[in-house]
Amino acid sequence: MKLWILVLCIAYLLGSVPFGYLLVRFFRKEDIRTTGSGNIGATNVARSGAKGLGVATLVLDLLKALIAVIIAKQIAPGNSDLAAAAGVVAVMGHIFPVWLRFKGGKGVASALGVFLALSPPTAACALFVFLVIAFTTRYISLASVLGAASVPFFAWHFSHAWNIVLSFGFISFVVIVKHHSNIARLLMGTESKFGGKKEKVAT
Repeated sequence: MKLWILVLCIAYLLGSVPFGYLLVRFFRKEDIRTTGSGNIGATNVARSGAKGLGVATLVLDLLKALIAVIIAKQIAPGNSDLAAAAGVVAVMGHIFPVWLRFKGGKGVASALGVFLALSPPTAACALFVFLVIAFTTRYISLASVLGAASVPFFAWHFSHAWNIVLSFGFISFVVIVKHHSNIARLLMGTESKFGGKKEKVAT
């Protein structure tokens, strides 16, 4: 039990590091939460006019979750349940960071980091779905939702391990739920396309 608590605390703290917020605050002296959608994730950082910082945010958000799973594997080799739980908690840390009053990002990049750490083929297939949708529609939100929705199916195909399928399914569900406002805008035809005009601050 103590081992689980230690690993999950590490996973949460790693996941909760708000890289998008920190990078924009440090390099541009701005609060990314007052720009565009108000989200601290890579897409909003890039849309704010800082594409380089957006890429850095994407990579760091992915790596923090991937590293959380790797640490779990190193501390408890062979315990796939703990590794899967660490992945879930790392993504929850990103979405609900204690440092920002539990108001974080939508978890897409961090989720991909977990998928890479636990099932690289699943991550590759989900990323392919994301890229196809993103390039054909330029709706990052739609690509994120459909990519996330595809994950449980790929996970089952490649692993057949219930702990992986269930953890990936839960992460995907949370990511989709976090896109509820984007889904509503997509249905109304008012969602912004990537590369379009900057959004006004979300209210």
